[in-house]
Amino acid sequence: MVKVEPKFIDIHSHLQFVAFDEDREAVIKRTVESGTWVINVGTQYDTSKNAVDLAHTVPEGFFATIGLHPIHTSKSYHDKQELGDGGQEFTSRGETFDYDKYLNLGRDPKVVGVGECGLDYYRLDENTKQKQKEVFEAQIALANELKKPLMLHIRNGQGQTSSNAYLDAYEILKSQAKVSGDIHFFAGNWEEAKKFLDIGFSLSFTGAITFPRKENSPHPDYASVIKKTPLDMIMTETDCPYLAPVPHRGKKNEPAFVEFVIKEIAKIKGLPTEVVSAQIFENAKKLFSL
Repeated sequence: MVKVEPKFIDIHSHLQFVAFDEDREAVIKRTVESGTWVINVGTQYDTSKNAVDLAHTVPEGFFATIGLHPIHTSKSYHDKQELGDGGQEFTSRGETFDYDKYLNLGRDPKVVGVGECGLDYYRLDENTKQKQKEVFEAQIALANELKKPLMLHIRNGQGQTSSNAYLDAYEILKSQAKVSGDIHFFAGNWEEAKKFLDIGFSLSFTGAITFPRKENSPHPDYASVIKKTPLDMIMTETDCPYLAPVPHRGKKNEPAFVEFVIKEIAKIKGLPTEVVSAQIFENAKKLFSL
């Protein structure tokens, strides 16, 4: 592979998922040659371990986080792109968080954070809410012990008015977190964003910000939040294999496409792309000690 000076960073990728089993080597080659650094994010113990192993295959610019996604703390939605077909169905029954097991994995030098962890109310069964909170708190304790930042997954429910995952997560973080972190795929409003910014947590954005938004749309007003968020508190990600940005919308996403997320942020903020990409790269280096 041709070594290229780093220009971009994708702080939330899933190249270890089975969605990349057939073309992982080619995707990694394109990633490296595009000058993109990557943090591959764990969602369960197996995908966390695989993210760490993958990080060790690329000498520079590849890292990992380890954690248990809130939807995997109990019986959950089963995603074939993450877990594959056949013989893996048991994973959707929920993983019991093993603190010591994750602690040992988290000591690996390629591990730069804990997560993705947090609260997901999107397909919430009310009976699972307390379990999600307990596992979230355990992972905050893990991050505190490892002295590594949190990679947070926070998602509101569909049309709920009684529960707000952002506000619930904020209260837990404010009282328990001794480390900082990033709100992955932030999709809240400015009032919610400001709460996290005020306690030192950055916000990261995906290819979703490149999708056209109609007036009075129920979808998040990303541009409004991005305009108000200081550039030194913004991160970029792909969340690949999901959410490929325009002009690749509908295709399988990959880290090299993070460039289009950066260009959109630059457009929204009225700044040169080079200025935005350089600052975001520095933001990530600082938060994750890269």
